[in-house]
Amino acid sequence: MLISQLSYTFDCNWLQKACNLVLQIWKEKPVVLQLNALTKLTLGLARSQMPIPASEMLRLMLQIKRLPQMELLQMVIMHMVKTEVGTYLASNILVQICDCFSQQTASRNDQAKSMKPDTVIFNLVLHACVGFRLSFKGQQLVELMSRTGVVADAQTIVLIARIYDMNGQRDDLKNFKMHIDQVSPSLVCHYCHFYDSLLSLHFKFDNFDSATNLVLEICRFGDSRSIQKRWMDFQKSSLVPIGSPHLKDGLKIKIMPELLQRDSVLNVEVKPEFINYKNGKLVASNKTLAKLIVEFKRLGKTSELSKLLLQVQKGLASVKGSNLCSDVVKACIYLGWLETAHDILDDIEVAGSAMDSAVYFLLLEAYYKQEMLREADVLQKQMAKAGLSTAMAEDMANQSMLHENEPNTHDTSLTESIVQEMEETSGLSPRVYKFNSSIYFFCKAKMVEDALHAYKRMQQTGIQPTARTFADLAFGFSSLQRYRDITFLWGDMKRNMQSKGLVLSRDLYEFLLLCFLRGGYFERVMEVVGHMEEQKMFTDKGMYKDQYLKLHKNLYRSLKPSEARTEAQKNRLEHVRAFKQWNHLQG
Repeated sequence: MLISQLSYTFDCNWLQKACNLVLQIWKEKPVVLQLNALTKLTLGLARSQMPIPASEMLRLMLQIKRLPQMELLQMVIMHMVKTEVGTYLASNILVQICDCFSQQTASRNDQAKSMKPDTVIFNLVLHACVGFRLSFKGQQLVELMSRTGVVADAQTIVLIARIYDMNGQRDDLKNFKMHIDQVSPSLVCHYCHFYDSLLSLHFKFDNFDSATNLVLEICRFGDSRSIQKRWMDFQKSSLVPIGSPHLKDGLKIKIMPELLQRDSVLNVEVKPEFINYKNGKLVASNKTLAKLIVEFKRLGKTSELSKLLLQVQKGLASVKGSNLCSDVVKACIYLGWLETAHDILDDIEVAGSAMDSAVYFLLLEAYYKQEMLREADVLQKQMAKAGLSTAMAEDMANQSMLHENEPNTHDTSLTESIVQEMEETSGLSPRVYKFNSSIYFFCKAKMVEDALHAYKRMQQTGIQPTARTFADLAFGFSSLQRYRDITFLWGDMKRNMQSKGLVLSRDLYEFLLLCFLRGGYFERVMEVVGHMEEQKMFTDKGMYKDQYLKLHKNLYRSLKPSEARTEAQKNRLEHVRAFKQWNHLQG
């Protein structure tokens, strides 16, 4: 068959001609099209980075309730998600596949099983959503995964963690922690991104107690002999709540510990900020240490900082050349925090932990430079007790000793991290995350009036709503099919975009477009289309066309503008026609 032969070419023009031929045959005599030929062409299109025609072929297959074999579908999706446009299309196709699967399952169709997407396909699309920062779409796919009954593996959980981090969904991510904590220590390297995301969220919520506890837990990971026993007891499947575990009808996603153990985690391009993996251990990064040091110093909790450093250093015992306490004291000295440096030094001595002798000399030099002779005298006595020579104290001009004690690269990087932390202007206020978290909870619980109350209180306290705020509210209204309320919300969004510089993501625009399409608000549909086109955002006309034909196929099909009974009906007819013209719909 000509279509099959053209599928093997790498010439995009010939592939497009093959696609056009299929579409022509589909209109005239669709029964002659074979699934095998469509599959070959779809794979050829995807491989040649032609995601739009590839999606057209997949949608034709969905119309006849057929799909390629799962291994071939994985290859198609893998090629599609290499680009941002391909990711938009692949994610929408995945939604449509799941809808088709649900319909067939409900009608007890024998072919339903072959339509169910597997974990690999979800992971491919979720991975692309993380890479292109499509956080709202990613969240929708996680929930869709739960509804479809697809099992989460290690890849899924790592990707979910990144999506939740982008969305500020700390409570949702904490639901997974107990299960990840049971992972065999030898495989903990795969979950570096998970703990990194959780720690990132603790910092965003300004919860330094939780951040400190997590750092300590990570340092002790694998030390307890009971961990292996708990891990062995944890080999059964588990259901993890998506959203609050207290919601009666809340979604849950199935995870299986044996799938968590598979060391085939997709490479997450995002470099961990707060947790690194070194010499077989998870360790806090300099950025994490800098945040904790600055916060403890701000609160005047030097003794608590010393205790934390000692415990973290103990966890780093197997990391060659690490002396965290010495590094932190040196950083404090270079920053001029001499009192803090001396306090930590005292705490370390009391704890009986070894301190790099260079630290004493550096602090002594700093005291002499600042003419803090009383403090220098106290330090000399400490040095004598520690068995260190104080001869150089008589003449601090002896630079040879000081040059030998210059900080290494690690010391400098820690100091730089602390300076950067102090200079860095924080992003969103922790109060924004807390308000958004409350709104998200209420929307998930279908308590939209409470969500609106939180939204109004947020504005009354002078806190600027974010795109996340509006996304959760829109999602809450949509779950109750209250599309009219979304039109009012859209008005708020436009005002915030005009006056306060609010920026909406492409996946939120598309969600709004689909909500207005389902509700029949075509004027609002075209407004959203206008915003998307103005910002040169991709519009998946194929999906919007399917939604229109599914819900409004015969809407105003024979009504002429002159026959409209009211001005409102006439205007609505014009907007419907504008949408059909934009999307190349006939009739």
